[in-house]
Amino acid sequence: MNLKTIPLGVIGVTLAVAGAIGYSLVPEKLWLVTLLEGSALFCLMVFFVVHFISLKAFSSRRSTRMGANSLLMIVLFIGILLIVNFLAARHSIRWDLSENQNFSLAPQTYRILRNLSREVSITVFTREKDPGYQSYKERLDSYRQASPKISVEFVDPERQPKIAQSYGISRTDMAIFQSAGQTVRVTAPSEVELTGALIRVSQDSKKQVLFLEGHGEPSLDDRERTGLFSAKEILIKQGYDVGTVSLLKEEAVPDHTAILVVAGPRRPVIAEEQERIHSYVEKGGHLLLLIDPDTQADLNPLLKRWGLGVGPGALVDLQDRLAQADLTSLLVRTFTEHEITQDLSAAVLFPLARHITFDEQAGNAWDYVPLARTSPNSWAETDMKGRVVSLDEKEDIKGPLSMAVALSPKTAQEEGKPHPAIVVIGNSTFATNAFVNFPGNSDFFLHTAAWLAEERNMMAIVPKDSALRPFTPNPLQERALLYLQVILLPAAMLFSGIVVWRKRRRL
Repeated sequence: MNLKTIPLGVIGVTLAVAGAIGYSLVPEKLWLVTLLEGSALFCLMVFFVVHFISLKAFSSRRSTRMGANSLLMIVLFIGILLIVNFLAARHSIRWDLSENQNFSLAPQTYRILRNLSREVSITVFTREKDPGYQSYKERLDSYRQASPKISVEFVDPERQPKIAQSYGISRTDMAIFQSAGQTVRVTAPSEVELTGALIRVSQDSKKQVLFLEGHGEPSLDDRERTGLFSAKEILIKQGYDVGTVSLLKEEAVPDHTAILVVAGPRRPVIAEEQERIHSYVEKGGHLLLLIDPDTQADLNPLLKRWGLGVGPGALVDLQDRLAQADLTSLLVRTFTEHEITQDLSAAVLFPLARHITFDEQAGNAWDYVPLARTSPNSWAETDMKGRVVSLDEKEDIKGPLSMAVALSPKTAQEEGKPHPAIVVIGNSTFATNAFVNFPGNSDFFLHTAAWLAEERNMMAIVPKDSALRPFTPNPLQERALLYLQVILLPAAMLFSGIVVWRKRRRL
């Protein structure tokens, strides 16, 4: 046996392929890959030396040259494909042609990804047959493409049980976000959940939102229709630390409170409490007041200090309201230009609201912006005992009227000092469990919280639902649809049929 009889070429190619496969399967064992590839190179070099004369004679043939040209074209074509795939993998472009843009991230999510200050690793424990696998993969691929600081790893807990045990995983379809020693768990592949976890894990501290209690306000732990449990969960998912405070027990609003929320008090807020709220705002605090009609909570003394007030009665709107509902169920579509309302695309439902007034002389130090107004065909009904059907020019207040306003200081604050801000909304029911999931309500609530917390780059993340949102018509639109679908279209079809029938009879 000599070197010519040993199939060195076949051995070399086999070792080269084995090295490539080994690197893809066990990239951490570089010594094994190096040994295989080095042996392959040695075998191929010996093969060319031993068979040099035969290779030279073979290359001089005409058929070999023609074959070499074809092989060269194939190699060039394969090289072009490899280069295109390499560039596409690093600079991919995607088009989302779905009707609801289900595969596109919200603008707020893109802002958060662009502003990430540190690396975030995401480990998804799921199996390919699990219902959440595809949703996790599609959404997290978009996150990874939008930011190089996102790394994603998928782990099958059945095939890799040790990794699952080390994370304490007891179920599939769960994602673990990790960054700088912080860990957040996600159990649903929705964009709201994923981006909320990204916000929480990438921040060193959470901003605190405190709800005032002790005056019959809806409870944060109440899961019934009148509770605020859903609103609390929405805030927590956005990265806030949510709690309660009683100014009957505390002498001041706790330090480091990002937002103080007074949501629908039913009993009086005493003068000492109002003074503590005023002191909090004067020191640069951020206040959100949700004041319902027909309550005993008299907050006018506090509001007058800023030139604000709440009007009597309840708002009635014959134009912008929920069709087939009470006249006081307002469906607000008219918004003023402001950071809170700039991205709002859906109407906000305010059941039984009151209007907010502003005295420019008393509040001349504040920049007043009415966020939401009723239509011109509206008024504040002062007599709610009977059925509301028409405007009483003597007793009622003609619209349009403001039902949500924002205040901020006119004078620029010193750098580094907190900037006070106030938002007053003449309704708290829109944030309760029964209504907060209405398309525009959660957006408006979270936009308001983000503006008060001075998180302009983390405004509300609007979820991309695969299901179409229902169209909610106002009374005018409802009548137009009725005339069009029930009267006009059938009449047009009947008329067309009669015309065709008459023409055929004349033939």
